[in-house]
Amino acid sequence: MSTREQLLPYGRILRYQLHERLTHWAAALSFIYLMLTGLAFYSPWLFWLAIAFGGGQISRTLHPWAGLIFAGAVLYMYVMWARQMRTTAADKAWWSSIGHYIRNEDDQMPPAGRYNAGQKLLFWGFVVCGLLLLLSGLILWFPEYIPWNLRFLRYLAVLVHASSALLAIGFFMIHVYMSVFAERGAFGSVIRGDVSIAFAKRYHPGWYKEIVGQSSTPRK
Repeated sequence: MSTREQLLPYGRILRYQLHERLTHWAAALSFIYLMLTGLAFYSPWLFWLAIAFGGGQISRTLHPWAGLIFAGAVLYMYVMWARQMRTTAADKAWWSSIGHYIRNEDDQMPPAGRYNAGQKLLFWGFVVCGLLLLLSGLILWFPEYIPWNLRFLRYLAVLVHASSALLAIGFFMIHVYMSVFAERGAFGSVIRGDVSIAFAKRYHPGWYKEIVGQSSTPRK
């Protein structure tokens, strides 16, 4: 899609195409299910979560299948966005100005592109955690195929799976906070697909200039 085609009527800009939004929600919904059922397996105090999803046996059966959906969605997001998630000089300047970001002093921040440095960090965090969860999850799903002389892989998988899951949950909470509170309007963009020009100018001015240019005007 050309940058010109991203300009929409009524002062809107297309941020996410339909296939991007569907992939995002496939990852999000599968992760939420994995998080809740996984926490139920992690602590007896939270086993009521498994009961809420149909019981321990059903949750245990569906959990790995939901994991495959999440892994597939993360893989497709990697294919779509990996090139856009590379670190640039602007990202290094963004990290140097992180204090302004925390204080919502957006006018003091370096111009971010389509994704700022924090969003890129979350992306790579989910990719790495997704890979670790997939590999360790496969071992836990089919432990009978692990030879006895390699049984240490089972023990390692338990540690890697739990620690990666907890780290991913932390990333998820930061992601929700950023999309709902830090960048107001971001959450709606993964539902409708578009954002206002004011949103693009405030949070992603570098991306805004790529789309409309300083002298271009959106369609009315």
